[in-house]
Amino acid sequence: MIDVAIMGHGVVGSGVAEILHNHSKRIAEKAKENINVKYILDLRDFEGLEYSDKFTKDFSVILNDPDVKIVVEVMGGCTFAYDYVKACLLAGKSVCTSNKELVAAKGSELLDIALEKNVNFLFEASVGGGIPVLRPMAQCLTANEITEVTGILNGTTNFILTKMISENMSFDDALKLAQELGYAEKDPTADVEGHDACRKICILASLGFGKHVYPNQVKTEGITNISLVDVEYADAFDSVIKLIGRTRKLDNGKITANVYPALVSRKNMLAGVNDVFNAIMVRGDEVGDVMFYGRGAGKFPTASAVVGDVIDCAKHLSARKYLHWIDGEKDYVADSIDDITRLYVLVKTDNLAEAIKEIETTFSGASYIVSKDNSEVAILTETDIERNLREQINSLSCSEVVKTLHAID
Repeated sequence: MIDVAIMGHGVVGSGVAEILHNHSKRIAEKAKENINVKYILDLRDFEGLEYSDKFTKDFSVILNDPDVKIVVEVMGGCTFAYDYVKACLLAGKSVCTSNKELVAAKGSELLDIALEKNVNFLFEASVGGGIPVLRPMAQCLTANEITEVTGILNGTTNFILTKMISENMSFDDALKLAQELGYAEKDPTADVEGHDACRKICILASLGFGKHVYPNQVKTEGITNISLVDVEYADAFDSVIKLIGRTRKLDNGKITANVYPALVSRKNMLAGVNDVFNAIMVRGDEVGDVMFYGRGAGKFPTASAVVGDVIDCAKHLSARKYLHWIDGEKDYVADSIDDITRLYVLVKTDNLAEAIKEIETTFSGASYIVSKDNSEVAILTETDIERNLREQINSLSCSEVVKTLHAID
């Protein structure tokens, strides 16, 4: 029998506890060992549960019990979670977590400790909730050199944008609906400003390219400035707007990493990913494009991924799983201004004829759409180095630039 401790009994933690308690026989068959939840750490009291006797408020009970071989961290945040996870790893206990903030900020350090102590630090649930993506990248795609990872990594923003696209709902109304349905927090900042997607692309980039990428190295933009006007122009360009996390490997060995709202061509598989669903497209030099799709959050989808890691740890108590990356350098993440892209540019003008003439001269081959009142022009550029495109935009004299967004074919 293998004893497990769960730190945190919130949405995901309670899901982990319920799965391990309700499906113990099935899990034992898969783990080849009985898995026993010995402790659940939480400051609150939970009476009336079948496992209410498992609760403790004292972390040291878990840390100092040599029989606890696997610890599940589902507390969230980086303060206590970091201290507790680090202490558990140093004590020779394997740790499974769904905490994307922790892995994005401290993953390299914690993986080094796990390597030193010959234990496992697993975090499949930290990126796609119940979507298996990290393990396939680390194992099934290991024969490939990963060159790009692009995805819709946040279900809340995808739900909001879907409502704006399909029902002509304003951003504010779509956000309110998402909150009423439980898809968005009372304070939605982490989602709508792109911070959640940023943490996830950090983890994907770190795993895909082998060096840690920190959130402050990722240029991040949310969806709060997206309007129904942008949605309409995107539709006219046969595209939809999605919040995209993207990381690419450059020829010089550096990478780019970004989170931004982008026009996604309807020919792209990501364009059809709607509502609270997530999708992650991984490009390998041998396999080409592989897409992982499903619900990126939720109590039981996320908990199922955590339990999958617990089973994996149980199978490898004496043989460490290889999941590791090294710390990244300060200049490892390059400014994406020197990467290739397309841009959507919205301009206002009071001289349409001159503006069109200038646009056609400045943006050779670009597509453009004129508003009904002739006061706006929406431009979709050809693919070029972003620095060049920005210089062209800055050279416009007959138009006032209202907004620029990236565009993906």
